[in-house]
Amino acid sequence: MVLSRQREPLELRDLPVPEPAAGQVRLRVLACGVCRTDLHIVDGELTRPKLPLVPGHQIVGVADDGRRLGVPWLGWTDGTCRYCTSGRENLCDEARFTGYDLDGGYAEYAVADERFCFSIPEGYPDLQAAPLLCAGLIGYRSLRFAGDAERLGLYGFGASAHIVAQVARDQGRRLFGFVRPGDDAARTFALELGCEWVGASNEKPPEELDAAIVFAPAGELVPAALAALAKGGTVVCAGIHMTDIPSFPYELLWGERGVRSVANLTRRDGEEFLALAPRVPVRTEVETYALEDANEALGRLRRGEIRGAAVLRL
Repeated sequence: MVLSRQREPLELRDLPVPEPAAGQVRLRVLACGVCRTDLHIVDGELTRPKLPLVPGHQIVGVADDGRRLGVPWLGWTDGTCRYCTSGRENLCDEARFTGYDLDGGYAEYAVADERFCFSIPEGYPDLQAAPLLCAGLIGYRSLRFAGDAERLGLYGFGASAHIVAQVARDQGRRLFGFVRPGDDAARTFALELGCEWVGASNEKPPEELDAAIVFAPAGELVPAALAALAKGGTVVCAGIHMTDIPSFPYELLWGERGVRSVANLTRRDGEEFLALAPRVPVRTEVETYALEDANEALGRLRRGEIRGAAVLRL
């Protein structure tokens, strides 16, 4: 499925089977998660993709030598800049991203830099493994940045939140969920995943939060989350794109509250999380779609109709 122009539907095309370059592996794609980042690319909110583009960066596939590998968003870094040499390769200025700078997994075959691929844990079927590769990894990195917060708020209950909630509960944290006003299905889902309270995104929780993770790409939720924090708390913005954050009074930030973003992932994040997920164990809930139905999956994601994560099956 190919994106020729942003803000237009993907097109089903026959392309040559890609040939791996030096250091790359070729994968026969088994499953590919549908991520909100894909939606930001298709909808033109991330403005510099290579075109034409095969989207998709939560790839589970079989290499030519039979190994089952996962391909994440971070597809290549230069390895020499000050970010790469200080353990912050996710911030590399020259980084290339799967399904954005590099063709991704909305296809029967894909190639990827072997150094940036992960082994998929045994026990995870292909479809259930795919969301671990971005929704899970970004959720895990966001949870790390929330520190040791006991009372944790999760704003937006999509693919990432439904995974990180399981990890947070395993760590003994108390969860407070925030969903769009009137979204009873998301409220029920959040309660099923262990939130002790779930309210609308514009409500205050019954107790002050020690940290909040904002998964929804809505800038107005940042002041709302700050208003729900105890002193010393942190708001972690987990998305790659967010609408503008509106002006807010300094008193919401005062008291050593903080706001920070999460950018991409490192290979260390992937190794740690994919070792942790089977121990929790994390169980992903997925809606599956055929490759040619990728536009339908993106549309349901755009409208907030996906329970858990959407995955293309090949």
